[in-house]
Amino acid sequence: MSDSHSDDPFDDIVGEETDRDPDLAVIEAGSRTLRTQGGAQAHAGVPARPEDPEVDAALREVEAELATRWGETKLEPSVTRIAALMDVLGEPQRTYPSLHITGTNGKTSTARMIEALLGAFELRTGRYTSPHVQSVTERISLDGAPISAERFIETYRDIKPYVEMVDTAQDYRLSFFEVLTGMAYAAFADAPVDVAVVEVGMGGTWDATNVIDGDVAVVTPIDLDHTDRLGSTPGEIAAEKSGIIKPDATVIMAQQPVDAAQVLLKKAVEVDATVAREGLEFGVVERSVAVGGQLVTLRGLGGEYPELYLPLHGAHQAHNAAVALAAVEAFFGVGALRSDPLDLDTVRKAFASVASPGRLEVVRRSPTVVLDAAHNPAGARAVAAAVGEAFQFTRLIGVVGASADKNVRGLLEALEPVFAEIVVTQNSSHRAMDADELAAVAVEVFGEERVQVEPRLPDALEAAITLAEEEGEFTGGGVLVTGSVITVGEARLLLGKG
Repeated sequence: MSDSHSDDPFDDIVGEETDRDPDLAVIEAGSRTLRTQGGAQAHAGVPARPEDPEVDAALREVEAELATRWGETKLEPSVTRIAALMDVLGEPQRTYPSLHITGTNGKTSTARMIEALLGAFELRTGRYTSPHVQSVTERISLDGAPISAERFIETYRDIKPYVEMVDTAQDYRLSFFEVLTGMAYAAFADAPVDVAVVEVGMGGTWDATNVIDGDVAVVTPIDLDHTDRLGSTPGEIAAEKSGIIKPDATVIMAQQPVDAAQVLLKKAVEVDATVAREGLEFGVVERSVAVGGQLVTLRGLGGEYPELYLPLHGAHQAHNAAVALAAVEAFFGVGALRSDPLDLDTVRKAFASVASPGRLEVVRRSPTVVLDAAHNPAGARAVAAAVGEAFQFTRLIGVVGASADKNVRGLLEALEPVFAEIVVTQNSSHRAMDADELAAVAVEVFGEERVQVEPRLPDALEAAITLAEEEGEFTGGGVLVTGSVITVGEARLLLGKG
């Protein structure tokens, strides 16, 4: 069946936005004037395009083939096809233990922290996260780094015959996300890894990643997002996300709305899983702002871990760190098989090494430009609080490009208190909200005098930087680019980061 069939019943949102122009043609024309930070090099775990023309051409060919499949804006909610693929591949996901992560916000940052901790304890890790900021190869990482373009191509070609075999036997072809999930699980088995850290694409029960039985199930904070698919309340959404909780697993649960917590606890009881809750069994003891991040003291399942330097901004990242630490403790049996904490120096080294591209990431100075991929009201509220704490901006200019299917008004209302002015724009995705439509909402939230419209992202960045420069670098002018992973990824490219 063709993926372009437009009137199928499953034309709905799956995960955070990833449908983008593979060549980013919409922003190339404006790239020269903004690349002031030293060229397009890999940065903070985001790979650049391959330098070898043959490898680059082969990668583009793979990307083009993947693009013919259902993107992450379509789904048929089941694991039937991915389970069939795992079967013909010989169940590669059963060859290593795994930690499975769901939630609404904070999944990728938490996954990166878990990966860093496991790696610091000399385990070979595989990490599968989504969406990618700039390159599709970011989604599959080995030992803390995205797999090479060569390995990505090789993995795709290795499983392609099996993918086509499954395609012919199913009512619908495997989707983009399902194929990538199969690639990740196969690459991890081939490495081989000691442990996999896997982030769901959306929900949990019928997410393509849910053909693993995670020894540890991690649930980051649940809030309203993808309500058309997951439910209209945190409790309803938690019911879908609880699908990753497997028999005899350990559940590491971030602070949750009451109804969500009740659903998650009920599921844990049903499958005889052990639960550790933030604020009870583990949590943040104290935190303070530090240069380039924060200093935190965490209480884990095995005791207290004082003065951990975390090079990420915001209270939400401290809470993500607490969840990550508890997850790794649970993986090593702390609190169950053993009572002593993990080695403090190793934990400190791991957290100090964490990077999370596109999460309050500073990509330019004079004036300071910060990128954050917040795309829903809860994420925007966390960013608004963090930017006020971590930076001394007296006049912050926002650049916002969002997807039309998101709660854009809620996003803007969360950001309004911290933006002096806002430049609305749009990214290259076909899901992007039209800049004029976004401006109409922004005017209602900010007032006409505080809103500027620049449909092209390069022009929006230039306009915002100019406005910030009027305040002056040493008197507090800054720029925050947000609203979408795609907007952040394209801004990152324009500013020379990857």
